[in-house]
Amino acid sequence: MDVRILGGLSVRENGVSVTPTAAAPRQLLALLAAGADQIVPVSVLMEEVWPSGAPRGARAELHSHILGLRSQIAAALPGGRDGGRDGGDGRTAETVLAAQSGGYRLDTGGGSHDVWQFERAAGAGYRAMEAGDLPRAALRLGEALALWQGEPYAGVDAGPRLRAEIERLEASRLSVLDQWVEAQLGLGRHAEMVPELAVLTARHPVNESLHAQFMVALLRSGRTDDALETFRRLCVALQRDGGREPSARLRRLHRSLLTVRDAARPRVPAQPHASWSRTPRLAPPSRAAATYTTAAQPTAAVPAGASA
Repeated sequence: MDVRILGGLSVRENGVSVTPTAAAPRQLLALLAAGADQIVPVSVLMEEVWPSGAPRGARAELHSHILGLRSQIAAALPGGRDGGRDGGDGRTAETVLAAQSGGYRLDTGGGSHDVWQFERAAGAGYRAMEAGDLPRAALRLGEALALWQGEPYAGVDAGPRLRAEIERLEASRLSVLDQWVEAQLGLGRHAEMVPELAVLTARHPVNESLHAQFMVALLRSGRTDDALETFRRLCVALQRDGGREPSARLRRLHRSLLTVRDAARPRVPAQPHASWSRTPRLAPPSRAAATYTTAAQPTAAVPAGASA
């Protein structure tokens, strides 16, 4: 069985779709797919479909939906509608969607599951980041993100259990995205990341980590004023989102940007006294200005405390 969740629900047995179109059985299959190869208690299934309380006859209705799902699974098995035939591999509709210990278990039979693939690739990427292997980290984290084809469980009427699972997956995706961007910036790909981060910050207007990374990428591309404007937009968005202020990390980065901008401006020497015979020397640039990169020096480090 192959399960796809990251961009709409798709469950296929033997290459044949067993995803129902009716809302309630589709919702049940989605929750069973979320806990694939594990027992999902009947109480959990009923809470998902009837969050305000199960009506009279709910168990009978749940059992009817399970029978409908098994019917679709049976049609996809080698034995066709005769679900008693297992095609030699022991799989029948009753074993694929099995009743066990007060619940039901969707048996993938060792098939693929895109959430599991995402988590494996993400784990490999995190380990590479910890080891300082940025090229491998960028590769594996990018593979994890590529599995997402849209919103998780799109097209499913999500109840409380599925909503919690959707929130968990979205948070995991943002964490992987953050580390992938960090790896790309660490590899000096700031110019390539500017368009990507412009889209991401527009999509997540109050995500401080993405905005900090965007500001760093702009700065290292020689676009200090654009980096300052990004900070301003974030401040406006945070104010609208409950009157919040940027974190201390973002404020430190903002101060560093101001230092770099001011150091880059041409200085006008003061008028010398009549008794002076030479032009005053310009003040040397600040240490912060020397630390940041320009378009001609793309790999210099960001000041301590101001990195993304």
